[in-house]
Amino acid sequence: MSTERVVRIREFALRHRVAVGAVWLLVLLLGGAVAVLGLGRLDQSFTASGGSGHRANEAIQERYGNGAAVAPLVAVATWPAATDVRAPGAAGRFAAEVGRAAGPGARTVSYAGTGDEGFLGGDGRTVYALVYPGAGEPDLAGLAVVEEAAGTLRAGLRSALPEARVEVTGVLPLQHDSAVAGPGAVALVVKAACALGLLVLLALAFRSPLGVLAPLLLAGVTSVGALVLVEAVAGFTEISFIVVYLVPVTALVLSVHRWAQPPESAARSAVAAGAAGAAACAVLALFPAAFLRSVGLAGLAVWTVGTAAALTLAPVLRSVATRTTPVARVTRTARTARTAGTKPVRAGRRPRPIAAAVGLTLLVLLAGAATQLRVGNPEAHALVSSGPARDGLDRLAAAGVPSGVLNPLEVLVPEGADAEAVAARAARVPGVLLAAAPRADAWRRDGSAVVVVVPEEEPMTAAGAATVTALRSALSQGPTPVGGSGVVDRDLVDGVYGLLPFAIPAAALAAFLALAVLTTAGAAVRAVFHALLASVASTGALTALWQWGPPGAGAVTGWVPLVVGAFAFCVSLDRSVASAVGGRPWAGHVAAGAGALAVLAVGIGPQVELALLVSGFAMAAVFDALAGHPRTRPVPPVRPVQRNSFQLV
Repeated sequence: MSTERVVRIREFALRHRVAVGAVWLLVLLLGGAVAVLGLGRLDQSFTASGGSGHRANEAIQERYGNGAAVAPLVAVATWPAATDVRAPGAAGRFAAEVGRAAGPGARTVSYAGTGDEGFLGGDGRTVYALVYPGAGEPDLAGLAVVEEAAGTLRAGLRSALPEARVEVTGVLPLQHDSAVAGPGAVALVVKAACALGLLVLLALAFRSPLGVLAPLLLAGVTSVGALVLVEAVAGFTEISFIVVYLVPVTALVLSVHRWAQPPESAARSAVAAGAAGAAACAVLALFPAAFLRSVGLAGLAVWTVGTAAALTLAPVLRSVATRTTPVARVTRTARTARTAGTKPVRAGRRPRPIAAAVGLTLLVLLAGAATQLRVGNPEAHALVSSGPARDGLDRLAAAGVPSGVLNPLEVLVPEGADAEAVAARAARVPGVLLAAAPRADAWRRDGSAVVVVVPEEEPMTAAGAATVTALRSALSQGPTPVGGSGVVDRDLVDGVYGLLPFAIPAAALAAFLALAVLTTAGAAVRAVFHALLASVASTGALTALWQWGPPGAGAVTGWVPLVVGAFAFCVSLDRSVASAVGGRPWAGHVAAGAGALAVLAVGIGPQVELALLVSGFAMAAVFDALAGHPRTRPVPPVRPVQRNSFQLV
């Protein structure tokens, strides 16, 4: 888009400011209602489609109606010391009560139905059972059903087995307990301080009530418009729910950054960065993976709507701000403009070499740490520190039962195959605690059977991933697909992260070509390099903090680095382009601070996955500011322009 066309668009918006404002107000209000109603169109499974494990889980879900990608509940009972848990009375009674409390349609397996001592604790008094509730799919509604079943199971077993200490745990109950715990008093104070800090930062940067409100309004219309577009596309292709996290945060940082730019460069940089960002995201959306497609389409929508708002709504808001500016400030601004042509213009400040070298070294080290990223749900011990589900996990650990039981594998044995032989072959795989082929009707249907395989280690660990690979290799000779909750992370690595070595260079090349046409080749190289560095460094920061740091999560939820990396790429690209066309150097720092404070104000709390995402967003914003841009062009002297017109060049 030429500069003259940009000028005409802005002047048209100013001539019809009432109509333009009304249109964007409708986008905000009506679009907001449409966006809320359309959330159901988004895929809420958070699983990677297309892999062998996903296909196995679909087959199990279709035939048996439960289990598959949904991790089971684990019922744990510790009996008095004098009780023989192997005796038919104790083991049979426990199994019967578990089946009764689990409700109709549930699949349960324990020591009584298999005779496998892997279902017993090392203390001789503890026994556990795997419970797949009768309903529940790997989406938000299905997971809520499983969480409710956990409470029913816990209450039923405690009533039926008063002499035993009974707990119910599992991946979903642990996540549920962390979500309902709520932030403590300290966290609430920090959240309030971050929200207040966001308003103070905007007030100090823009020095007027409208200056505080305008970027928030721009972020609102951009978020709503982008979500409506994404939800419209979701009617034709699979779009993941993760876009709900990516869109508003990206829109906020871009809006604050563009509002902080002078009008002369804001529109020009918005067009150039919008074209480059849209090109990169469009390429990303072409790859055959739901998560990459979702991130690409969400980014494309944000760039499109955000650029339109910057060219039309932002000039209208600036004109209102000019009218409401106090007389003294207008006089001071006019005097500055009149004398600008007679005073020498100082070039942008160059950062100190030592500080720049330290910052670059840190970013490079974090980029190296990104290569050690381990994708998967955080380990069970890191999900929540207290609660009934954590009590069950601690009970298992005290009895010597490994935490791998929380994420068992399921092998679908087709009609005509020997389920017992499959179980025996699986049991010989290193790292497998037990493999059983229950003979109950719930585990055998239409000639097929399901074999449950319990690994010793959780699948996100190196040992757990090796067990999954070895099991697939051991069963590869027959038509026995391996599914279960333990393969979801492996599918994500193979089906999504395996495409990143091709997707990232393709998206970067698209952004470079678009920028090279609109700016210069040198500016395009610098902008794309900074964007890639910020994106990879933010992933490395997640690795350093959550895998190696005090939280000790052991892994990073698979979709979080994708969202955080896309966010870092977009905001750094916008900052680099604005710097290349003469934008204000401090604008990026204000935008980064606003983004970090906003996500912290919303997301601080005990829920681990949300904490992962929030910390990733905050670190990405800070790293973009840290990466900085070592040189800004001197702004040319202000030249007089006619009233109600804007000169860009």
